[in-house]
Amino acid sequence: MATPIILTVDDDPQVLASIARDLRRQYGKDYRIMRAASGAEALEALDAVKERGGTVSLLLSDQRMPSMNGVEFLTRARERFPAAKRALLTAYSDTEAAISAINASHVDYYFVKPWDPPEDKLYPIIDGLLDDWQLLFRPGFEGIKLIADRWSARSHQLRDFLARNLVPYTFLDIESSEEAKELRGDDDIPLLILENGTRVCNPSEKELAGQVGLQVEAGNEFYDLAIIGGGPAGLATAVYGGSEGLSTVLIEGSAPGGQAGTSSRIENYLGFPAGLSGSELAGRAVAQARKFGVEMLTPRSVASVELEGPYRHLILDDGTRISCHALMLSMGVSWRMLPAENAEKYTDQGVYYGAALTEVDNCAGDVVYTVGAGNSAGQAAMRFAEKAAKVVMLVRGDSLEAKMSQYLVDRIHDTENIEVRLHTEIVACKGSGRLDTLTLRNRTSGEEEDVPSTWLFVFIGAVPRTDWLRDLIALDEQGFVLTGPDLRDEHLKDWPLERDPWLLETNVPGIFAAGDVRHESVKRVASAVGEGSVSVHFVHRHLASL
Repeated sequence: MATPIILTVDDDPQVLASIARDLRRQYGKDYRIMRAASGAEALEALDAVKERGGTVSLLLSDQRMPSMNGVEFLTRARERFPAAKRALLTAYSDTEAAISAINASHVDYYFVKPWDPPEDKLYPIIDGLLDDWQLLFRPGFEGIKLIADRWSARSHQLRDFLARNLVPYTFLDIESSEEAKELRGDDDIPLLILENGTRVCNPSEKELAGQVGLQVEAGNEFYDLAIIGGGPAGLATAVYGGSEGLSTVLIEGSAPGGQAGTSSRIENYLGFPAGLSGSELAGRAVAQARKFGVEMLTPRSVASVELEGPYRHLILDDGTRISCHALMLSMGVSWRMLPAENAEKYTDQGVYYGAALTEVDNCAGDVVYTVGAGNSAGQAAMRFAEKAAKVVMLVRGDSLEAKMSQYLVDRIHDTENIEVRLHTEIVACKGSGRLDTLTLRNRTSGEEEDVPSTWLFVFIGAVPRTDWLRDLIALDEQGFVLTGPDLRDEHLKDWPLERDPWLLETNVPGIFAAGDVRHESVKRVASAVGEGSVSVHFVHRHLASL
């Protein structure tokens, strides 16, 4: 692969030479540093790079340029290299324009001149932008190839698993790719062809994980801290546990990040003014946890938990056991199934739960339907609107404002190809082999209509999957885990200690819960991260008491 490019643009020759010098000094070993004296010149350079099959990792543009300002250039450059990170170089008086660029044009960051010393004001930010780019960069990959029918449920599941675990791969649709037909031979599909030529037909997620280098088996039999669930709460627990010297293992059933990991953009997370995707957040957290020695098993699930004095034994899906002194329950929640006729029949064949960002490119030019009125639905609608001809949001209630953050409501209303239909529900899904029609009902008039649709993304609330814990852990009526002050006397009749349960502790000493699975938790990423980090304080106190 050609060396990735960092392109900087400024109409002031002295400033351009200075920023190029600083970039070359720090990044010249791994990146090619290019420069242009105007937006038009920069776009010509990008067209030439694209024609040669090159890769652009970062665009850094001055705002105040004649003919084409920085925001205009970065907006047009995004059409050529949508994966490239984009930053604006501004004067102090341009701060309002920079913030507007972040909101309207999805610019990733802005720097205020002067940037001296670059070691403090330039390099740390660019390091983060390049790390995020590397995390999600999908080169023309000659290694793993997945050959399948794009409309099959199994194809979607395997692509989603690879994408959410940040495993680069090339997907070849058997219906439209001649290369796919040649490579398939007589094998069944979906077919996975590894870099070493190994061919695996319809692998399970666990088998696939082992083939692509994910850890599926624990390295030890005992840990200070075990974590079930790799959403924001579980990842935060892992990072803080590992950083404070606890031997820690995290067990995740599909991919790190949880529901937040499928979010196209989280814009209200503290410290990220341009927002970040769920994949970026999860990828950063995974790298951070591994840096502190945390083992992460994916995809694995826990079938049951057994108690033996101070030990908590986890029985995994294949019968193997992992033991620990402290256990964190951070399994999150699962999307509620759509209560419409035949919805289950078309799951992963036109009906998708969550954002399913692997399908964004496939939606290009089509009409996409979403159902739900929370932030997840709003973020997904904005992401799909970038490629789809139109996005129709189906909302049962009177308004978006009731459940959605105002900044998202404003963005949706300002996006021309998003239509919001209030008082509307789906009563049936129809199709031949895959979804092709939705039956909608107006909840006010009762009138029904059929609309053509091959894409439906469902965000209608979530439920905990905790039935397997009911005989061990106190749960509320909906299945959420009760902790700390929410535990009543009836839940604590077998509590063996003189002290009361700590804030995030369940009715079993040493077993904690954090994040969306916990009773009356605040369903926000920041809240889940906070609970996960705080829980390690109580884990230490529990371990000290043993």
